[in-house]
Amino acid sequence: MTAPLVCMLSAAHPPADVRVVAKEGAALVSAGWRVMHLCPAPARQDASAPLQETAGPAATNGRASIGSAPVGNALLDSESPNGVAAGSTLATGVTGASATPTHPAPTSHVPASHVPASHVPASHAGVAIQTYRRAPGWRGRLLGIPALARRAAATGAAVLHASEPDAWIAAILAARRSGARVVLDVHEHYPSRLDHRLPRVLRPLGRAGLRLACRLSARAADAVVVAKDGLDADFAAPARTIPVRNYATPAAVTPRRHAPGPLTLVHLGALGRSRGAWEMLEALALCPPETRLRLIGRFTDGSGEAFSARAAELGLAGRIDQLGWMPHEAALQAAASADVGLVLFQPGVENHRLALPHKLFDCMLAGLPIIAPAFAEEVASVVRDAACGLLVPTEDPAAIAAAIHRLRDPAMRAGMGANGRDAALGRFGWGAEAARLVGLYRRLAPLPATVAAPPAPAPQEAA
Repeated sequence: MTAPLVCMLSAAHPPADVRVVAKEGAALVSAGWRVMHLCPAPARQDASAPLQETAGPAATNGRASIGSAPVGNALLDSESPNGVAAGSTLATGVTGASATPTHPAPTSHVPASHVPASHVPASHAGVAIQTYRRAPGWRGRLLGIPALARRAAATGAAVLHASEPDAWIAAILAARRSGARVVLDVHEHYPSRLDHRLPRVLRPLGRAGLRLACRLSARAADAVVVAKDGLDADFAAPARTIPVRNYATPAAVTPRRHAPGPLTLVHLGALGRSRGAWEMLEALALCPPETRLRLIGRFTDGSGEAFSARAAELGLAGRIDQLGWMPHEAALQAAASADVGLVLFQPGVENHRLALPHKLFDCMLAGLPIIAPAFAEEVASVVRDAACGLLVPTEDPAAIAAAIHRLRDPAMRAGMGANGRDAALGRFGWGAEAARLVGLYRRLAPLPATVAAPPAPAPQEAA
């Protein structure tokens, strides 16, 4: 007998997403299931920021290429959420999941025309990748739900593991046709997603409506998986909800050896105003002139040109290296040659308060001390428990600069960096999370006794 097929169903996540594919999908493949990722063909506007799409030309085929730069590594941040899109070969200029990562030379700006197009790999981490075409933007996503449901049902999967609200709906509709089990994967605090679009007086009503939608979806599903603590209450299904947190996966990276000398600060993943890009600049301006800032990722809110202009105004352009979107291994290597990791979410966004980004654990694996927001409960809890960094009011550049000044001490950096790496490989490691996910699947889609870990299903392009 063959192993049951699991379809990781995405309405916006990129083909080699870190959480969906490199973590969850890979864990299920290793345990013996066949796994595929059914996802939209990437296009420039949504490859790295799937929940903040803008209208643009639709992808023309299921192996579309990404040709923009600097592009973000949104595969590391579930806020894709979920940060640096690491773990992907999609924007490296090489084809296929087996491509060897390269480390591009530092550059302050990389024009889009200078980044070669690349293709969607046939598989990643043992997970077959099948893409489909859809119209861009939220309108395209909503209108595409019926077609996505048909595609999901046609896979014949025993379990549909859906990663966004529109994919949840598509999975529930598909399961009515196919009899598949449905798992909702919750990456964000969805009831607050409309806060920025509503007057303050209407926000409680908006949250109540979205919370009701979450609960109705949970009633129709077989299980709910939450990526971080604090998300489960909105689904009111405690008996069917399990946490599978975005903890660290082991990686072949040599941790930083800290020594006296000028500091290089590094930020991994999606960039923008709400992620502290302006505060980084103002803090850098308060640091000694030999201090440098390394950015691995892209601006996902359209503020890149304004950022560059502000850097020039402050006389900082020559101290900033923008490396663009890099695959996970290369991003980790680039981080491990820096000195201090930055996680500078700004207050006022509920998803920032509850964030648990991949970039945090990547910096820990790289042996870097971290400067992080005191208000971000999940991040702050990890940093405190691991004693791996400094918590500051990230809206205050002077406070960030003061933390950077404290971390000029190489012994302090080395101690915090070692603490963080040990915690990322231990308490905050992916192993226990993967085991919990596998336990859920043993109940939902038991493996035949004779099945060993099989190859992933052959990929194909959906119509």
